[in-house]
Amino acid sequence: MDEKHYKINEIFYSIQGEGYNAGRAAVFVRFSGCNLQCFFCDTRHQEGTPMTAAEICHEISRYPAQLVVLTGGEPALFTDQPLCDAIHALGRQIAMETNGTCPITVPIDHITCSPKFEFCLNAPLRISRCDELKVVYTRYNDMARYDNIQAQSYFLQPCNVGDEEQNELIVQATLDYVLHHPKWRLSLQLHKILNVP
Repeated sequence: MDEKHYKINEIFYSIQGEGYNAGRAAVFVRFSGCNLQCFFCDTRHQEGTPMTAAEICHEISRYPAQLVVLTGGEPALFTDQPLCDAIHALGRQIAMETNGTCPITVPIDHITCSPKFEFCLNAPLRISRCDELKVVYTRYNDMARYDNIQAQSYFLQPCNVGDEEQNELIVQATLDYVLHHPKWRLSLQLHKILNVP
């Protein structure tokens, strides 16, 4: 039987720029492929290299960080037990950034769920827990949709719509929302502010 291959867009070493682990060194494993199409997505899904779990782990082991972030695309479409076991065997922690539309049945140490209710019509939530909920805020979000999602931490992140004037309004609206609803914490994309990968 042929060994399974995962379509990997890129593997790189940087800091986690968002949410609970912001500022931590991490190895990012970016999968190609997603079940949603968000206008602000920065992944080229048509690009990717087939890699085995061993090849992925070889790349991960080149870097000293204990945190491995599975991202995409939608990593929950592709991550399985053998890949998680191989990464854990390196002594690394696994974080996953997911849109929450796929059940997660594998051992992930930290789940960041970022639902895309406002951006995709058919994006129902299908996970039962997450460690952090990250909402991309546009000023027009129906925040009531997030009231019953259980998480350890709640983050509101201004959406970058590619227009400087609109972005300023979105940032201000995000700040206002956090100040009036202190359950939420502001999340900024540090990697973009610092201009690092």
